[in-house]
Amino acid sequence: MIVSARIEHHQDYLFKEEIPDKYIPDHRLSEKVLSIKETPADIQNYQLSTNGLFLIYSEMRFEKPTRILTEINGEAVTSQFILSKETNGLNRKQASRYGHSRHNIRYIPSSKQAYEIKKDIDFIYFMIVLSKDYYLNLVDLYSPLHEHFVQEMQKGKTTSFGKQDLYATPEMRHTIEAIRSSKQEGELKRLFTDARITELILYQLEQFSLFMETGKDDLIERDIPRLEEAREILEQQYMAPPTHKQLSKMVLLNEFKLRNGFKKYFGSTIYDYITRLRMENAKRMIIEERKNMYEVGIHVGFKHQASFTNAFKKYYGILPSDIRF
Repeated sequence: MIVSARIEHHQDYLFKEEIPDKYIPDHRLSEKVLSIKETPADIQNYQLSTNGLFLIYSEMRFEKPTRILTEINGEAVTSQFILSKETNGLNRKQASRYGHSRHNIRYIPSSKQAYEIKKDIDFIYFMIVLSKDYYLNLVDLYSPLHEHFVQEMQKGKTTSFGKQDLYATPEMRHTIEAIRSSKQEGELKRLFTDARITELILYQLEQFSLFMETGKDDLIERDIPRLEEAREILEQQYMAPPTHKQLSKMVLLNEFKLRNGFKKYFGSTIYDYITRLRMENAKRMIIEERKNMYEVGIHVGFKHQASFTNAFKKYYGILPSDIRF
């Protein structure tokens, strides 16, 4: 298969790779880093490839509205993520969150697509392209959704995990970052990459299955912006979060739709989402800011040191004092 992308009206490719379709488990990985700074684009590309696999992690920013043209020739399964954040008028902390993040998995015999990119928005474009042979050897999961996906793939029909893209969860973003920042080499790199790709697809499959299992009428299109607003409120107020009742009034969504819609759309309960925010920020403050345990516990919303210590150990499996190195 051949995978390529370029900016509309530009002849030079952002990337163009010919990838053999055959899955070879011990074939070595090839890595490439490319920087493009040419009006209107500022792009940093990290690429990884081997037989049956092409992966790209691209950080983009454009000075004016732009169209990215992508093309895949040959049967392929794509796991695709688009994460974006507006930076104009935001402080550094607010701008650090990629709030408009979407993903899906698709099987496409061949395709040409165009993506509209707004100006002055930081994008991360992450895409895994697997040959049909690679996907079937790597992913062996039991799920009605996965079985249907494979059946349609075997018929050569274009299909996807979901009719609409879903929000990229923190677990997915962590796995993407782990792939991007991996320091392994050789065979260990290959094993690590395959494991993380499988993990990422599993997260996607679980979220789409959860989204579908209670029926599409449970979550309607007009509720999604309200759920996004609820998530943003929790990210800003996780230290002292509103109750479900308070949050439902803030986003004008009844409590039942808020609780169930949040879990279905984001793949997490509200309580678990708050816990994740607290623990991730606690870990960051301990490692990066070198704050003491009492300061960290208070900052992330715990009144008592013992409560923070117990919550941290339950979440990470170690005491907060043990993560410093």
